[in-house]
Amino acid sequence: MKQNLIAGEWRGSADASENRNPSDVTDLIGLYASGTATDVEDAAQAARAALPGWVAAGPQRRSDLLEAVAQALFARVEEIGTLLAREEGKTLAEGKAETMRAAQVFRFFSGEALRMPGDCVASVRPGVGVEVTREPVGVVGLITPWNFPIAIPAWKIAPALAYGNTVVMKPADLTPGCAHALAEILVEAGVPAGVFNLVMGRGSVVGSAIVRHPQIDAISFTGSVPVGRGLAIEAAQSLKKVQLEMGGKNPMVVLDDADLDVAVEACLNGAFYSTGQRCTASSRLIVQAGIHDAFVERLSAAAQALKVGHALDPATQIGPVASESQLAGNLDYVDIARKEGAEVVGGERLNGETQGFFQRPALFLNATNAMRSSREEIFGPCASVIKVADFDEALAVANDTEFGLSSGICTASLKYAREFRRRSAAGMVMVNLPTAGVDYHVPFGGRKGSSHGPREQGRHAAEFYTVVKTAYEFAG
Repeated sequence: MKQNLIAGEWRGSADASENRNPSDVTDLIGLYASGTATDVEDAAQAARAALPGWVAAGPQRRSDLLEAVAQALFARVEEIGTLLAREEGKTLAEGKAETMRAAQVFRFFSGEALRMPGDCVASVRPGVGVEVTREPVGVVGLITPWNFPIAIPAWKIAPALAYGNTVVMKPADLTPGCAHALAEILVEAGVPAGVFNLVMGRGSVVGSAIVRHPQIDAISFTGSVPVGRGLAIEAAQSLKKVQLEMGGKNPMVVLDDADLDVAVEACLNGAFYSTGQRCTASSRLIVQAGIHDAFVERLSAAAQALKVGHALDPATQIGPVASESQLAGNLDYVDIARKEGAEVVGGERLNGETQGFFQRPALFLNATNAMRSSREEIFGPCASVIKVADFDEALAVANDTEFGLSSGICTASLKYAREFRRRSAAGMVMVNLPTAGVDYHVPFGGRKGSSHGPREQGRHAAEFYTVVKTAYEFAG
């Protein structure tokens, strides 16, 4: 059994969850401890006790630790990338790329640990000096999702530790393997006891205990909208600082003047790569009438030609859906779209050479923005194609959603590209690029129902993981 890490020690549990390969459910990756509220209690107390020492350790110590983690991840890309492909279902190439991204995140924040900014300003009062500095927020609870099981833990853990916080982390119960491997690397790199704690288990048990614990000062969560909203309400009872990254129903606008090759590739990538299991996926393709038919013909052919199969097969382009329940939900939405009047291309469950959760990519043609399949997040390889008359209608449809994470436009027009960037109600905007795929050194986050609280990643991560202190001194 893979154990939890609490106060620097590996601790087992009475119960364990099976981690199975969605490409082949006969492949048991391992048994992982199912933590309890008592485990969270002990982890939170350990993190609180370790906080003063970690703050006092100083930026060089923190920088060195994060660089050591980065080096270990770079060295183990093949191993961890394979583990990721086995437990989550990304293709091996995607799994290795995600592991590389995790390493890059740790390396970036290794540098940020040494670049904590502050301000020294003149007071409006003679003889008084003012210093504005940042300090750690304290003990941080991190709750991460199953779809990016190494990258999202990395981009939460790295800034938390870089800025002097201590951590209690709960990974997704569906994909604990990569988080556990990362915990092992942190221990090997010399993280002090209690500075980083890993408590695996069910969200209803471990996640709830983290949110409610009085010794935990802040919560960073990535997951579904309903869970995020409930978490925010619960955290408000104790005035915890909260950072939420939730859902998306991201639009990709394709105008008549778009380069068809660029548009098809951007939409194919954004909608279907990583099996569409990305909060930034292009799930609404909003296409101007003049290019619509040619675009649909090309994209439909390209989508149906994608090789769906075992994540470790080098020929595979689209891996399995992550779980049986997720696949069932995807198939329900295929039925919903068909009943709503859309023409469904693909979308059926596929039988592979192994017992896995395979689904052919689905396009919902002749869709409208009012359909459930166009408004609700599916989180699978499904995309609605919505025909519009012109740029103004395309923009209105793109913004007509409760979400606002990512958006995109394919166009040769500088005018329309600039106008879309300015008026799109999304936190991230792409021009002639897929809506999914972001850099690690710049802010990540959205608006409306997609995000709440400060941005993740890049230098903006300091807004969540630190608090501001203003100090006055009379110099005489």
